[in-house]
Amino acid sequence: MKILSMSTATNNLSVALNDDAKIITEKNEFDQRNHSAHLDPLIAEILKENNLRLAEIDRFAVAIGPGSYTGLRIGVTTVKMFASILHKEVVGISTLQALAASCAEEGTLIVAGIDARNDNYFAGAYVNNEDDLGPECVISDGHYHIDTLLSAVAEYCADNNLENVIYVGSGFEKQTETIKKINIPFSFGTEKQNIVHAGLIGKLAVNAQPTDPDQLLPNYLRRTQAEIDWHKKTGEAYKPDSNYVEEV
Repeated sequence: MKILSMSTATNNLSVALNDDAKIITEKNEFDQRNHSAHLDPLIAEILKENNLRLAEIDRFAVAIGPGSYTGLRIGVTTVKMFASILHKEVVGISTLQALAASCAEEGTLIVAGIDARNDNYFAGAYVNNEDDLGPECVISDGHYHIDTLLSAVAEYCADNNLENVIYVGSGFEKQTETIKKINIPFSFGTEKQNIVHAGLIGKLAVNAQPTDPDQLLPNYLRRTQAEIDWHKKTGEAYKPDSNYVEEV
């Protein structure tokens, strides 16, 4: 099964071609903010180099969040369009699960996160199992203050006899002193591990359940500033939405 996968969730743009779990090629443009201008040419380059037409792709996969609101919309809209027009399968993958997939360690809690500023993180925690289905989420992806996140990490490690934690993603290094306070040995991801890789999204997509393109939505995990401002201005209650998991 040929899978074309992409991440536009962060500053780094990543596109990959997989043959099932095997990564055929992956291209990354680091610190690119104009994903709308760079995504299509990168896809075309990968297809050309592998003598493929878009119609020969069996499944499309994309990081659905958390991440940049604008970036997520670009990636999700692109795969929705491809899948709808070509009548192909589409899969949405958690950005945080894709980050966690860069860590092969077993018996370690993998905390994947994206800096959301002011000591807040879009984060979740994962563990690798013996099956080859990818990291299993054990602390739900959500929007956490660092203290709330570390409390959940300490509790999970105590309950499951885990004695090591690896933090991957962005912004954790500046929390070194705070992380030390929970007294669990830890390390930070490498430069390569701290970046969302489309090839890993493709690997996770092999066993993921396809979604109707019309039902594929970004998973922001936190309300947009426009929604927050509207709520403050009008006093209207937020509409229930399972895409938000907020811990403040």
